[in-house]
Amino acid sequence: MRDPFRAIADPTRRQLLRMLAEAGELALHEMAAHFSMGRTAVSKHLAILEEAGLVKSRKVGRETRYRLDATPLQEVQEWVSFYEQFWTQRIERLRQLLEEESQ
Repeated sequence: MRDPFRAIADPTRRQLLRMLAEAGELALHEMAAHFSMGRTAVSKHLAILEEAGLVKSRKVGRETRYRLDATPLQEVQEWVSFYEQFWTQRIERLRQLLEEESQ
């Protein structure tokens, strides 16, 4: 399984995840229509997302349909949350220092 951080590092893959989050499930051709690249390139991006566990696929007749599995994003959210708290505390401390200096 690939690292979800690497999987979401690419803007095209982030856009694919957003599309799947909004639509629920989409076929490759439906997603490829939103990009200036071919189906093969979009398929490669989806394969990376699938290897990271962020996307699940299923065959329906001749087409493959994809859906989001956001579970691996929990690790990303926890990492971002730590730094959000870190910067919030630093900014609050700076605000306090500036208020003390202005008084």
